[in-house]
Amino acid sequence: MEIPRHWRLKKQRYSLQGEICPHCEGKIFPPRDVCPHCGNDARTTFTFSGRGKVYSFTHVTEAPAGFEETAPYTVALVQLEEGPVVTAQLTDVEADEVEIGMPVEMVTRKIRSDGNERGIIIYGYKFRPVLDGAR
Repeated sequence: MEIPRHWRLKKQRYSLQGEICPHCEGKIFPPRDVCPHCGNDARTTFTFSGRGKVYSFTHVTEAPAGFEETAPYTVALVQLEEGPVVTAQLTDVEADEVEIGMPVEMVTRKIRSDGNERGIIIYGYKFRPVLDGAR
């Protein structure tokens, strides 16, 4: 992916910034300008809390190209408190400790690098278990 695209997605990847529909109040992530709930324009910025729970998950042992250095890892469908479901890698948790319904929170972490010493490092959101006392 080219550098300009990373900059365009920065708010979405670093702070879970999506949209809210001014017509039906639907929360949208990722942002898409047209509300999937009612079909009207939805260009009002909304920043999600970053809290949610594991809806479903799987363990990846053979990573796709570009993600080999992080394998094995766990990928989850996370249902945000505001409603949308996002796909994200889980971090700071062992594979056998993950369970459906587990409360999680968003953190910004390294996603991958392009593989050479002068290439870019790509950061984005991952989710970790909620720390004790944080809820």
